[in-house]
Amino acid sequence: MAEPMGYPPEIKKHIKIVEETRPERLKQVYRRLTLEEREKLLKAWHPDYKPGTKRPLRVGPCKGTIVYNEIANLLEAWPAIDPKDIDLSKIDYDVDVLIIGGGGAGASATLWAIYNGVPPDSILLVTKLRFGDANTVKAQGGIQAADRPEDSPILHYLDTIGGGHFANKPELVKALVCDAVFIIKWLEDLGVMFDKTDEGVMIEYPGGGACRKRLHCAKDYTGLEIMRVLKDEVLNRGVNVLEFTPAVELLTDPETGSVSGAVLWNIETQEYYVVRSKVTILTTGGFGRIHIAGFPTTNHYGATMDGVVMAYRVGANIRDLDTAQFHPTGVAWPEAIRGELITEKVRGMGAQLVNIHGEQFIYQLEPRDVVASAIIAECANGRGIVTPTGAAGVWLDIPMIEEIHGSGTIKRNLPAMYRQFIRHGIDISEEPVLTYPTLHYQNGGIEIDPYTRVLNPSKEPIPNLLAAGEVTGGVHGRNRLMGNSLLDVTVFGRRAGTTAAKLVKQMSTKPKLSFKHLERFMSELERIGVPRTRRAPIILPDYRGERVLLRSLRIL
Repeated sequence: MAEPMGYPPEIKKHIKIVEETRPERLKQVYRRLTLEEREKLLKAWHPDYKPGTKRPLRVGPCKGTIVYNEIANLLEAWPAIDPKDIDLSKIDYDVDVLIIGGGGAGASATLWAIYNGVPPDSILLVTKLRFGDANTVKAQGGIQAADRPEDSPILHYLDTIGGGHFANKPELVKALVCDAVFIIKWLEDLGVMFDKTDEGVMIEYPGGGACRKRLHCAKDYTGLEIMRVLKDEVLNRGVNVLEFTPAVELLTDPETGSVSGAVLWNIETQEYYVVRSKVTILTTGGFGRIHIAGFPTTNHYGATMDGVVMAYRVGANIRDLDTAQFHPTGVAWPEAIRGELITEKVRGMGAQLVNIHGEQFIYQLEPRDVVASAIIAECANGRGIVTPTGAAGVWLDIPMIEEIHGSGTIKRNLPAMYRQFIRHGIDISEEPVLTYPTLHYQNGGIEIDPYTRVLNPSKEPIPNLLAAGEVTGGVHGRNRLMGNSLLDVTVFGRRAGTTAAKLVKQMSTKPKLSFKHLERFMSELERIGVPRTRRAPIILPDYRGERVLLRSLRIL
C-alpha cells in the first residue's frame, strides 16, 4: 500500500517561511477591523458582490426578488413529478405530524412533539438519505450559549445581529439566544458529552465575531455527537423513520389552502408514497450541493435546497437568498478533500492565517465573511500559494496551537482535523495547511415567525406548515456566526415540535389532498417559457460531467 503523499516539493518549500516567522507572530496580536473596514473589504472581494452571479425571480410569490442564479434555476423549475401521475385517493401514510428532513432540526422537532403529547406512532420522519446524514454531523466547532457570569443573552444577541450585518429578524435572534442555555442543559441531560475540566466545569471556547467565550464543544465532533444522541432518542421512542425517501412535492387542502401532506419518492424502488398529515415540518437543510458561484462545499451529499423549492410553490416568502456563507477555511490541498471544512475552532485556539511571505494579514476571529474576503483578496493579489491543480490558498498555521497550549493539544482537542489530514500524509501538529473559502451555509431561506410558522409575503402564516433549521432565513441575517447553526437547529427544532403539538390538538378533522397550489405556479412557468427539462427538487447532485452524460444509456 502506497504511503500518503503529503505536500509536493513545490508547496513544501514555502513552509519554511511560515516556520521562520512564527516566533515573531506569536508575540503579536493582529488588530481588529472597524465596521467601515469590514464593509469595504466585503464589497471588494466577497462572492455576494460579484457581478453576474444573481438575477430577479420571474415567477412565484416573491417575483422580482434578487437571488443567486443557481437558486433561481431551482425556484423557476417544473415540479419533479407530473400531478396527473399521482393518485391522491390512495393514502400510504396518515399521520398527525410529518417531518421532512433527518438532521438535527428534524430530530429535535420529533422529540419535542412527543414531549408535548403527540404519540410517536402518529409521527412520520422522512429523510433523503440515512437518518442523520445531514449538515448537522459535519458541524465541528461547537454550539453557542451565554451561560457564564461574565456573559449574557444580550451580548450574544448583539454579536449575532452585528455578525449578520444588522439584517437579521430580531424576534428570531431573541428566541435563539434566550433559549440557548436551556438547550445546552437539555442536550447534556440527554447524554451529549461536552468538553469539561477534570472538575466537571464546562470548557468554553472563543468564536469569530463573539465578544465572549461561549462555544460548547465535544472535541471537534460536536455536531456528530449531538446528532448521535438525538438520533438514538428518536429511535428509542419508536418513531417511524423512512430513509432514502425524500419529499418531492407538498400537498394542500383545495378548500382552505393549508398544507395537508406531501408526496414522497423512494430512491431505491422509485415508487411514490402519498402522506396525509395535520401538520408538516420542513427541516431539509441547506443548498451547498448546488455549488453557488461555482465554489466547492462542506455540505453533505443531499444538501440541494428541496425544502425552499417546495415551500415556495405553496406561497412561502423567502429572504436573504442573495447571500451565502463561504466558510473562510476550506481545504485547498490535498485535492482529494478540497472544499472540506477546517473548523473555526482551530482559529479559536490560536492558529493564524498567513500569506506566502509568512505575514499575518487578518485577525483570525473576524466574522466569517470578512475573513473569507481577506483570503480571496490575498490570493487575487498574488500573495497566496498555488497548488499543482491550479487552486489557490493561504497558510493556516495550525502548529501554533502546540506552541500556545502545549504539545499534544491538537491530537487531544482536534482529533477529527488531525485524522482528516494525516491520512493524506500531513501532520497538522507539525505542518501548516493550505486553505481557501468554501461554500458552507445557506444564510437565507423560508421566512418563519418565532413559533416556526412559515409566512407568506404578507407575513401571514401558511396554515399547518412549519420550518426549522438551515432551510429558514432571518435568524442569521447575511452572515452566520460560528456555533449558531447547531443552536438554530435545536432551538427552532424544539419550537417547531411544540407548535406542531399545539396545532394537532386544535384539529378535529382530516385535511383534504390536492395539487391545487401548482396550477397557478405551472401556468407562470409556461408563460415565461421555462424548458420542461428543468425540474426541481433535484434530489441529488450530478457530478458525472458532460462527456459521461453524452455516452450514458438507460438500460432498465
